[in-house]
Amino acid sequence: MDIASLIPSFGNAAFTVAAFVVALSVIVTVHEYGHYIVGRWTGIRAEVFSLGFGPVLASRVDRRGTRWQIAALPLGGYVRFLGDSDGASGKDAAAMAGMDADDRRHTMHGAPLWARVLTVAAGPVFNFVLSIAVFAMLAVVSGVAIEPPTVGKLQSLPAAQSALREGDTILALDGRATPDYSTFYDAVADLPVDGETAYLVRRDGVEQEVAGPYPFPPVVSAIQPKSAAMEVGLKEGDVVTAIDGKRIRAFSQLQDLVTASEGAPIDLTVWRDGETLNLSLTPRRMDMPNADGGFETRWLIGMTGGLAFEPATRMAGPLEALSYGADQLGFIVQSSLSGLYHMIAGKISSCNLSGPLGIAESSGAAASQGLESFVWFIAMLSTAVGLLNLFPIPVLDGGHLVFYAYEAVVGRPPSDKALRVLMAAGFALLIGLMVFALSNDIFCP
Repeated sequence: MDIASLIPSFGNAAFTVAAFVVALSVIVTVHEYGHYIVGRWTGIRAEVFSLGFGPVLASRVDRRGTRWQIAALPLGGYVRFLGDSDGASGKDAAAMAGMDADDRRHTMHGAPLWARVLTVAAGPVFNFVLSIAVFAMLAVVSGVAIEPPTVGKLQSLPAAQSALREGDTILALDGRATPDYSTFYDAVADLPVDGETAYLVRRDGVEQEVAGPYPFPPVVSAIQPKSAAMEVGLKEGDVVTAIDGKRIRAFSQLQDLVTASEGAPIDLTVWRDGETLNLSLTPRRMDMPNADGGFETRWLIGMTGGLAFEPATRMAGPLEALSYGADQLGFIVQSSLSGLYHMIAGKISSCNLSGPLGIAESSGAAASQGLESFVWFIAMLSTAVGLLNLFPIPVLDGGHLVFYAYEAVVGRPPSDKALRVLMAAGFALLIGLMVFALSNDIFCP
């Protein structure tokens, strides 16, 4: 065996693992810190704050008596409060029996119901807050498109030079007014694909008509992780000029030909920085959310198209950015719950559920595309972790909240024996789900 041939693969694997550990560590730290800080505010004393499981690599005890530690297995974390028997907040009955009333008040099991509810709910809430903050930050960094549509940087295309110029304000396409991007996209839908497009622009205060490329050429603006496009090496800025020898000028033509392939291999002719490349790939069948809240099955290669120019942008205001962040959070939650329902109902493939290997692979793929893509992935994963923890499964935060709801209605918590049985059942269910998701990572195409 040629050991040297394994170095690139090992390097890729190490990069993927490192990206996964970084992403998970950020998310777990925020989640557990939510539990810790709200518990502290409500009078519940934390004994251990652990990032990771297993043998302790480093630790220190702060002035409040909490041990902060990093453990060897970076696959999660926990906060163990006073009176807990483990990181899942199981009750240490022997320790609790030896406490006086004041000490019991500072435990998770002896604190008032409202304090326990707030402390447990804080973990998922902090995950959601992280997601909103990251999405809002990215909106500020990336900016908001100026309206009416205004030309920023022009894309490099294989066709003749466009008469459009940076800073042009687009007033109309082929005589149809475009005061905002909504009307701009509507006008694009009615444009002929062949031939040049007539742009009415305002340039230096003067309105004039200029000829330009079709507004949505088959240019790559982004590559999806774990996609066919990523596997064959397509890059941002590439222009697909032909599919199976058929010339194309619009991204919609690319979509139609990929759909028509029905999963058969296709050959792409790609223009990249003046050079022509020939690539072959196989579209993959994917279940995608639609506008009605359901899912549709489509053949995809995993690339996103873009305009013939980068829209000029302005800085988003604080409220605008936060609104955008909240909208992204809501979309991910809604899509995740809809996907779970459709999988349980058998309407879409259960292969849509990824396990740790799939998530790790996606982490590495996102990181390989740059910091912005990786940060976006962390925000998405943080939302997913927060949502998962709210599921009413014993061991998870949602299961504890169900116990507290029972206590609020009945007037007493479930018995210690019932809690032990339910926690064991919840743990078994969670392990089963993890094994199922891991099998998807291994066996699903």
